[in-house]
Amino acid sequence: MNRLVVVSNRVPLPEKGAQAGGLATALQPLLEREGGVWFGWSGTTAAKAAEQPARISHAGRVTYATIDLSKAEHDGYYANFANGVLWPLLHSLPEMMRFDRGDAETYFATNARFADTLVPLLQDEDLVWVHDYHFLPLPGLLRARGVANPIGFFLHIPFPSAEILALAPPAGKLVAALLQADVIGFQTSADLRNFAAAATTLTGARQIAAERLEIDGRRVQLGVFPAEIDAEEFAAAALRAARSPTVERLRRSLGGQCLILGVDRLDPTKGLVQRLAGYRRFLETEATWHRRVTFLQIAPVSRQDVASYQALRAELSQLAGEINSECGDPDWSPLRLITKGGPRATLAGYMRAARVGLVTPLRDGMNLVAKEYVAAQDPEDPGVLVLSRFAGAAQQLDAALLVNPNDPDAIAEAIARALAMDLRERQTRWRAMWQVVTENSPLDWGFGFLRALMQSASKPTAQVAPPHAKPLAPRHAPALHTPSNAIN
Repeated sequence: MNRLVVVSNRVPLPEKGAQAGGLATALQPLLEREGGVWFGWSGTTAAKAAEQPARISHAGRVTYATIDLSKAEHDGYYANFANGVLWPLLHSLPEMMRFDRGDAETYFATNARFADTLVPLLQDEDLVWVHDYHFLPLPGLLRARGVANPIGFFLHIPFPSAEILALAPPAGKLVAALLQADVIGFQTSADLRNFAAAATTLTGARQIAAERLEIDGRRVQLGVFPAEIDAEEFAAAALRAARSPTVERLRRSLGGQCLILGVDRLDPTKGLVQRLAGYRRFLETEATWHRRVTFLQIAPVSRQDVASYQALRAELSQLAGEINSECGDPDWSPLRLITKGGPRATLAGYMRAARVGLVTPLRDGMNLVAKEYVAAQDPEDPGVLVLSRFAGAAQQLDAALLVNPNDPDAIAEAIARALAMDLRERQTRWRAMWQVVTENSPLDWGFGFLRALMQSASKPTAQVAPPHAKPLAPRHAPALHTPSNAIN
């Protein structure tokens, strides 16, 4: 009987309530249904963190195991290296990278402490599924500690070209450690190709097939597994929220104006500065829409201890003030910038009320907000999605209006086109995207990856039929199926 052990930096502890975010959205349904262990950081720093054992709690069929970080670990591992080096680098924004050798050493040392804490929690037949850029070296560290279990790794954010990755001095060491996993999954085929090129360039791995590498006599499977949402559940939540007092207050405040909506974490990769520049250009070139539209940008503050995020918040506040003062009127503010979040259900209601959804990151692994905007729409009168062609979601949602987020004129033109689009075209585009977002669910995504891991891992414990074959099957499907993008 195989048990699933998920490792991620963010662990949505039940006592902290529902937590938004792509990783939690993707993984929570799988673990809640199948049970298992979710291991990672508690979100807390403590002076004697290294001396404390893992904190264990239970909710339903899920066991949560977390550890605290010291202040030095938090700064070096999380703030400075993971988010100050890897995050911008993997998003192909090397100019934002701030490398320090001491931070890199802390990143590896903290990963080693995670590995030391995890090993005693593992059982012989566990499937270990590691997530995201915080834990790139963890597969290698687990192997070095004698872990023979099948190990899978999924990267939720993009993977850059080998040339960009090599700008980080420990790039080769990171890739070599990651190659100790049995299956490595990505959001898009471009990310997979970039990783394969980096692996052959930086580690001497040999590519023996489009989705298979060989290194030191081991074979490593690669796969594309686009993260999904539960579209029907989100659509129902949006319909309920549309009738709520909160959404009704927003609707009344618009006074009949069309709502343009953006919902993003306050992050340099989300293209928020470029988006405001595009909206400003729209206001400058489309005077007939003055007083007929309002742009609501919700950008919850994140990573407040990272300098680039602090600078971004200040810049956005300044730009918002300039747009309102230069383009607005005493009784009309064209832009509303909110830097605090809200309940997921409320945001779903806002999405349903929005005539235009602006999702224009500079680069994104997938961007589930784009899929949620599609799911939230009224089928009879849907809004229009304006989507960056550099978001992973653009590979699936090609019926959106695709734009280059670096071109303010392109954003302005897309906004104008979306607002003027007739009902028939809006419905046609929406139906095409609705079909895409309802084809798979987070459960399907999780099953697809785990099947690939079971099939591909070289250890005997993985060469068996998929665990819990009947219980694992999605409620809406008669049996497990391997998606076309899984590794065979």
